[in-house]
Amino acid sequence: MTATKKPQAQYLKDYQAPPYFIEHVDLTFDLAPLNTRVTSVITLKKAVAGEADLALDGIELTLISVAVDDVAYSDYTLLDEQLVIHNLPTECQVTIVNDISPKTNTSLEGLYLSGGAYCTQCEAQGFRKITYYLDRPDVLASFDVTIIADQSYRHLLSNGNKLTQGQLDDGRHFAKWQDPFKKPSYLFALVAGDFDVLEDTFVTKSGRNIELALFVDKGNLAKTPHAMTSLKKSMQWDEQRFNLEYDLDIYMIVAVDFFNMGAMENKGLNIFNSKCVLANQETATDKDYHTIESIVGHEYFHNWTGNRVTCRDWFQLSLKEGLTVFRDQEFSSDLGSRALNRIDAVKVMRTHQFSEDAGPMAHPIRPEQVIEMNNFYTVTVYDKGAEVIRMMHTLLGEEKFQLGMALYFQRHDGQAVTCDDFVAAMSDASGIDLTQFKRWYSQAGTPRLIVEQEYNTEEGIFTLSIEQLAPVNQPDNAPLHIPFAIELLDRQGQPVPLSFAGKPIDHVLDVTNTYQRFSFDGLATKPVAVLLEDFSAPCIVEQHTTEADLLHIMRFARSDFSRWDAQQQLLINAVKAAIENPREHSLAKEVINALRSLVIERKGDLALIAELLKLPSFDTLAAEFAVIPVDEIVAITQQFELQIAKQLQCEFIACYQSLVDDGSVSADAVAVRALKGICLHYLAKIDEPEHAQLLCDAANSHNMTNVLAALSAVVKADSPLSVELLNQFDSQWRHDVLVMDKWFALQAMQGGDNAIVNINKLYEHPCFDFSNPNRVRALVGSFSHFNTAQFHRKDGAGYQLLGDLLVKLNAINPQNASRMLTPFMSWRRYDEVRSMAMKAQLQRLAELDNLSDDLFEKVDKALQ
Repeated sequence: MTATKKPQAQYLKDYQAPPYFIEHVDLTFDLAPLNTRVTSVITLKKAVAGEADLALDGIELTLISVAVDDVAYSDYTLLDEQLVIHNLPTECQVTIVNDISPKTNTSLEGLYLSGGAYCTQCEAQGFRKITYYLDRPDVLASFDVTIIADQSYRHLLSNGNKLTQGQLDDGRHFAKWQDPFKKPSYLFALVAGDFDVLEDTFVTKSGRNIELALFVDKGNLAKTPHAMTSLKKSMQWDEQRFNLEYDLDIYMIVAVDFFNMGAMENKGLNIFNSKCVLANQETATDKDYHTIESIVGHEYFHNWTGNRVTCRDWFQLSLKEGLTVFRDQEFSSDLGSRALNRIDAVKVMRTHQFSEDAGPMAHPIRPEQVIEMNNFYTVTVYDKGAEVIRMMHTLLGEEKFQLGMALYFQRHDGQAVTCDDFVAAMSDASGIDLTQFKRWYSQAGTPRLIVEQEYNTEEGIFTLSIEQLAPVNQPDNAPLHIPFAIELLDRQGQPVPLSFAGKPIDHVLDVTNTYQRFSFDGLATKPVAVLLEDFSAPCIVEQHTTEADLLHIMRFARSDFSRWDAQQQLLINAVKAAIENPREHSLAKEVINALRSLVIERKGDLALIAELLKLPSFDTLAAEFAVIPVDEIVAITQQFELQIAKQLQCEFIACYQSLVDDGSVSADAVAVRALKGICLHYLAKIDEPEHAQLLCDAANSHNMTNVLAALSAVVKADSPLSVELLNQFDSQWRHDVLVMDKWFALQAMQGGDNAIVNINKLYEHPCFDFSNPNRVRALVGSFSHFNTAQFHRKDGAGYQLLGDLLVKLNAINPQNASRMLTPFMSWRRYDEVRSMAMKAQLQRLAELDNLSDDLFEKVDKALQ
């Protein structure tokens, strides 16, 4: 690392309460692109006895003046990132005037310009780019906000309820907002622009009328109804499932094109990435519709789990994010397919999160130390955090879990609290001791469970032996409390009652020790065991299961997730066998027949059948190996897919032609399109005129799901049709940058020696913009995550492409650069040629003179 740059870590153990409380903030913004004037009047009260300096955070601010109780004040020290005010009275008002430049703020933190609109992003520490403040989540204050701007910015928005608006003598106008709920600075929001607006109302269960408003760029109003419907569904669901009612008079969502995240839950004024709002069937896929519903729900649910009760410090981030991800997962599952939502969640865990747990950025869901807080917006904090909440729900049951939630809000409404406070509420309300369970919050890594099965024929007793091993990279971890759900099936596929010595046994076993045995009696034959049913805990299970048992589970398990899981294990085993024995490069007849039955019979949820027909992803397969055999995985999965396509060709055609898509967004229509898309995926691999016609017809439909299914199929199959269809898509959609993100992602999947040359050329495309995270993630993010063969080329050209981008993004948008770095974090898991090429890119970044804190932390840990 460069000697000039060594940021310092912060530690959870060093937490100290702030020396001052801020009771109230009065902000005035006089908006201008290069010199916005911010006037902040903060009402202070000293929290400690004796003398204490007031150290306010501030980055990239031009200080104009400081006053205390309306008198100019000069007893302060101005540092690079702090304004330290000395000798303040116990209670006072401090007025600070500073200038900022939204137009040149490419970090997309603080106040910046997105297209023609002003907007903010303050989580985690963006408010310090707006004005000097105690920018920490445990300082809660009420806010009054006055916004002054030219008339061209018709809508002037902030948190809470609008108090007044009007015209000024100089021809400009203003609006004043008041948020009656105390909040930390990270929940502050401001938007000023000229938008199209979709308005609606929602009547709460207590009879209050809530105004709803969705603000989008001009011309996009037709793409807003789905987001509005999703919002109303979220509000109703939270009342019904969690007894939580909205608290302000108005709820607003603003969609902007330049945004680092998916969305932000600012109190009463959510700011969204436009891709998480805008949708109609011509421009958005069924997956987009689902994502929008989920994210709208997530941000709305934060109103209570994050806003009304917030985090004491950023180490407690999972307090709000893990809990709210669990809530949005339950929302999606209650409204749609619980099995498909569970499959999606587990895919994220087993690939991205398990990889993070095993890598240099491994951390508990409540981290112990951090350099740059933005780096802990991770799959561990969010998704593993949600799994920890889900395990708690499993242990308590729905009724006691809801009692715990009610007690949590009763105790802590309006406070900034810790993960321990949440667990205490759950334990106290339920009467269940969660002391050991709390280790999930403080221990990193993925626990490994070794399971052995025994069957005593004479006594009819079946025994499971479970050994709990600490992760290899966390050898000192203590045993966790793991809810281990099981199902036992007899040879006819019927569920076996769980009991021993006349006493029933719950299907969720409490695994709490390093080694435990669980016995079940009254069994006439050895059962087939479904282990870790519904992925009841984020663990790796090692067991010996035969192909026959997996096929049995695939046919008869009560859990749709467990059926899918068994099928995935069958296919994983087949890939591993083919790598170990190069002569075994074909799927067994029994596996092919099982897939054939799915296509022909089409029993149950067609969308689940579509999932069952997919081979495991590269990331899923890579997780099975200490050193990832890139070329072998790519070659074998391509060969298996070609085998499936050839042997089931007639069945896929018949299935595709028999499915009727009514064009709606109903669950049945979405499922039909999902299964038709899988048929096209396989048919594209065989160059037949009939297949080409089906693909062209789908590519020319007016439903984006069908269009993308066809385009994705021809690109992944390296079909001659791909050039023609991609050019046609470009001509048709170049006017719509969000739709063009889909085109960039498809271009990123191109194979062949020219793949990287092609991406470099696309940097010059009129729709591409390095300063827009959506464009960058669509093109280079898709390439580095999903185009395995080209990204991991042995000549290192794929790594060079990503390295070049990261150098550029380091200066433009460090937060986006840090997220794009992820593929390099597991460089040690590849063969020597690839690992050294990735390491060279990390070292190249380490030697940058102005390496951002965001990149420094991850690069430093990767190279240690």
